[in-house]
Amino acid sequence: MLSISRTNTFKAASAGLRSYSATSALRSGVRVPQLATFKLPEIKNEPTMDYAPGSAEREQLMATLEEMSNKTYDVPLVINGREVRTGDVKEQLNPGKKSHVVCRYENAGPKEVEEAIEGTLAAKSKWESLPLYDRQAIFLRAADLIGQKYRYKLMAASMLGQGKNIWQAEIDAATESADFLRFNVKYSSEIYAQQPPCNAPGVWNRSEYRALEGFVYAVSPFNFTAIGVNLAAAPALMGNTVLWKPSAGAVLSNYIAFDVMREAGVPDGVIQFVPGNAAEMTKQVFDHPEFTSLHFTGSTFVFKNMWKQIAQNLDIYKSYPRIVGETGGKNYHLIHPTANLESAVNNTIRGAFEFQGQKCSACSRLYVPKSLWPQFREKLVAGVESIKQGPVTDPTNFMGPVINQAAFDKITNYIEYARNSSDSEIIAGGKYSDNEGFYIRPTVVATTNPDFKLLKEEIFGPVVTAYVYDDAKLDETIELIGKTTPYGLTGAIFAEDRQAAVDLSARLLHTAGNFYINDKCTGAVVGQQPFGGSRASGTNDKPGSPSLLQRFISPRSIKENMIPISGFTYPSNK
Repeated sequence: MLSISRTNTFKAASAGLRSYSATSALRSGVRVPQLATFKLPEIKNEPTMDYAPGSAEREQLMATLEEMSNKTYDVPLVINGREVRTGDVKEQLNPGKKSHVVCRYENAGPKEVEEAIEGTLAAKSKWESLPLYDRQAIFLRAADLIGQKYRYKLMAASMLGQGKNIWQAEIDAATESADFLRFNVKYSSEIYAQQPPCNAPGVWNRSEYRALEGFVYAVSPFNFTAIGVNLAAAPALMGNTVLWKPSAGAVLSNYIAFDVMREAGVPDGVIQFVPGNAAEMTKQVFDHPEFTSLHFTGSTFVFKNMWKQIAQNLDIYKSYPRIVGETGGKNYHLIHPTANLESAVNNTIRGAFEFQGQKCSACSRLYVPKSLWPQFREKLVAGVESIKQGPVTDPTNFMGPVINQAAFDKITNYIEYARNSSDSEIIAGGKYSDNEGFYIRPTVVATTNPDFKLLKEEIFGPVVTAYVYDDAKLDETIELIGKTTPYGLTGAIFAEDRQAAVDLSARLLHTAGNFYINDKCTGAVVGQQPFGGSRASGTNDKPGSPSLLQRFISPRSIKENMIPISGFTYPSNK
């Protein structure tokens, strides 16, 4: 078993960085004066690489993948900069090869959780007093480290541990992680620049943006390494301290990202890396009076339960907690009779089956007009059946495994339900095996029932259900899309007729927080399409925009009067 402890991997690289003057001042508690108004470097999206056969990036990534696929890593808790071992060791398996243990990691108990909480509170004062530009510098450095020095290691960990192919790892672990860090820096400067537009004679009005009082609890999912990075880093950038509980299905990639942020200069205690039992840790966190915010991505069921727990504890908290969450979706593609057929089919295949449908934005319901269905079905089935699936170590595989046994069992139960229902048929896929890894073939179900179970419930796997509507009943179909599920995350329409696109966009207004016209319902890019939905899909605070950062600050308005008053009465009193 190979340790990737901080002392072995990152100590030398971080030693020089941590000696810089601002961090020294932070440790001493001295407030650093602002001697200039700085201009940020130009913020752009991290360029994506193609990983074409024979390319240098593909060779480097595959070499890293091969090296990491033959190892089992040891991941500790990291609390106040110390590696902590509890003896309660869990395993993260390679979902495509169950015999391969990607890492063994320590699980926190109540003692460690309490220590982590107290550590965040102890680190808070010095961290929030550090000037914004120094906090920004740390996260800009982290973005560069992810985009360069640790790109392939973070991608390989995401591939092996979470079942991503090269492209899915590239647009997640490499580019989106870096994009979140860089664009948050840009947005934080924009927020700080928001100042009162008016001042009365002899008065100077100002606004300050304080960190929240207490600590932030970040709970991240398995499916996006970048989400874990953002859940922890976004509140920290704004001066908060964070207890980060990673998903059991993404411990290795999240730990590497965490240690990259530490190498970039995040001080000890500002972000605590604490895997643990979700229910027990969450209860302990929510029972603490200094809990100030939940930053969550995960299931709707879990998020609702968390909200209820927080509500029950309102009387013990110092402040009303900020609840920020992105949860599930039952996302749709609506095909208009004027759609470009080939584009609509290919976008549906990508939207439904990239990363095995394990995106909260994945297309899982499909509405096709009767006039296009015969051709659409033929092309869709042919495309789906041609999908190559297998281990992530083979770059030619478009799909890999689902994350674990529980997901495998849940998804295959839906497939069997469709197989045994009188009002549905499986027209592509429907096969699966968990002999070596958790592999489920991309599956297309066709139903004649607009209220069919698979059109209503989130599956979170490679299954899309198609309903064929009568061309003359487009209006009824639009209504159906809005009322079939409680979710409102993503949706897409395909129409070449511009007026049709305008009408559909208006009438589907509240069905999706991210709405796409002639494009798949997945693939939001930081700085381009801020992501999130409402209804049962979350609080729609739009990660990848200034809106999210606003949730982790508490503004203070300052009025300074320059002219003493000589009395207390007003002219109207005379």
